[in-house]
Amino acid sequence: MVNETDPARAEPGQDAIDPIVREVVRGGLRALQAEMEALIERTAMSAFIREKKDYFAGVFDPEGQLIVGTNIPVFGDLIRPLLDRYPTETMQQGDIYWYNDCYASLGAVSHSPDQVFVAPVFVEDRLCGFIQSWAHFTDIGGMRPGSLSPDAIDIFQEGTIVPPVRLYAAGVHNEDAFRIFQRNSRYPDMVLGDTRASVAAVRLGERRLLEIFARYGRNPVLGVFHSLIAETEAIIRRRLGELFPRGTYSFADYVDTDGHGNGPFGVRLDLISEGDRFRIDATRSDDQAKGPINYLMHPDVPGMILGIYLLSTEKDSMLNEGAARAIDSVAVRPGSILQPRFPAPLGQRGVTLVRVINSCCGLVGVATGGQSVAANNAYALYYMRGSKKNGETFLLVDGVAVGYGARPLSDGIDAVYFVAQENYPAEFLDLSYPVRLLRYEIKCDSSGPGRWRGGAGVIREIEFLGEEAMVSNRIDCNDFPPWGINGGMNGGRGQCSVNPGRPDARVLPPMCDGVMLRRGDVFRIETGGGGGWGHPFDREAERVQMDVLGGFVSQQSAERDYGVVLVGDGMELDAEATRWLRAERRPPVKMFHRGEYTEGFQ
Repeated sequence: MVNETDPARAEPGQDAIDPIVREVVRGGLRALQAEMEALIERTAMSAFIREKKDYFAGVFDPEGQLIVGTNIPVFGDLIRPLLDRYPTETMQQGDIYWYNDCYASLGAVSHSPDQVFVAPVFVEDRLCGFIQSWAHFTDIGGMRPGSLSPDAIDIFQEGTIVPPVRLYAAGVHNEDAFRIFQRNSRYPDMVLGDTRASVAAVRLGERRLLEIFARYGRNPVLGVFHSLIAETEAIIRRRLGELFPRGTYSFADYVDTDGHGNGPFGVRLDLISEGDRFRIDATRSDDQAKGPINYLMHPDVPGMILGIYLLSTEKDSMLNEGAARAIDSVAVRPGSILQPRFPAPLGQRGVTLVRVINSCCGLVGVATGGQSVAANNAYALYYMRGSKKNGETFLLVDGVAVGYGARPLSDGIDAVYFVAQENYPAEFLDLSYPVRLLRYEIKCDSSGPGRWRGGAGVIREIEFLGEEAMVSNRIDCNDFPPWGINGGMNGGRGQCSVNPGRPDARVLPPMCDGVMLRRGDVFRIETGGGGGWGHPFDREAERVQMDVLGGFVSQQSAERDYGVVLVGDGMELDAEATRWLRAERRPPVKMFHRGEYTEGFQ
């Protein structure tokens, strides 16, 4: 490992590094990451990786600090769990390490299906970095197919836990250890294919990083690593100082339920600015849940979330360890929903992660008087497990799009599944599973009204064509919908139902498992939208008219929420009636659902 006296260990100033080499290495790292992720996507077997793109590749320096990563803040220090178990002097070229242990990683892995593979990279027999791939495996055992059930009450029910192990030692595969893991999956061939894809991506990244070292030299490249981290930290600290003058800023959001009759659960964040130091205190968050909504929040996460937001205007900067370092400390309370005690279940932690993201954005809104993004809806999920007509079993795991919050300069994003991930195409569903996609459309009036409206949710309606299936579903943000900001209104709610419009129709709880389907039954999932930004009466009438014509906003909502009058079958704009209505009936709009919903704005 690089020692303390190595000239590359010190963080050099910008003038110590050739600026051309620095930018070429920066570009090479980004290309390396993109090539690794393309390999995973094209060679993995499970649809959740191939179609949903639920994967991530990264490059770390010899100390385990992230150099180039992703814009999904669901990770922390992914290398530290390996270094705690395997001293660097025991590592060698050709090794690959593997784990998914959430508690051992302090939440760097946030639920058990996420498998991490890491290879050390050696130059001139010296450790110079790590290459990592991470992907969501569809089934790793547990109480139900798919591993993640709202019924889980401990992490052992959510699949096989893999502590840090050496999967390859100097290139030799530890087949015995892997066979144990593979045997615990209901879909062993899929697990094998996904593992091969992940390992191949790591090997590719290792080769590409060695090529960068060979071209520019060990010390110059290590110097670039430290320079990139320092650059990101400096930018984020500067932006934090601009946004958060000295003082304490507080914000809270709430998860509706844990699926076991408990809730709501408060996620409360305080940001303490001391001028040049910034601390996050999450100790006021509620106690851990019985159900699997607990989120083991790694201390790096708040910095990564704020880093994504603050780097959005810095097109050349990279999200890396500098974002985490810009927050000097993060306090969490053991036994809380953000630091549950082992073996609390974590499988549905996504709903709580979204509330943490919203709360971080809310802190910016508190500090800037509303000049931040509105809240996002929590991405929705359903699992359909059962048998086809020929008796063969199947597992359909589908994440469904929601609306994202509006921004100070534009509408929220419509129909997006968790940032960069994608929805299954209709053709893929119909060809791969015993289902027929009957309906997939924008959900009208799901957007939070505002000067800039929130993103819209969707309606997805699926007919089951097999023999029998069990459905698990997860919807959140109904009791506490995504808040609007600066006069914007809340986003819409979601709902899951079976056989809508038929005599045997039934509405499902927002988070449940064990719902049985027979051939011909129809499952409908409706997702909510994001919060709005700014007063709805300030939105251009012509823009509202286009929203109505496009199916995003109803004629009734246009008049009630936006003060826009549309007449006739062609929905022509009545400009005079609109001017009168907006002048006479402009209502004061409450920003939030209830007084305690978001602390600091009231």
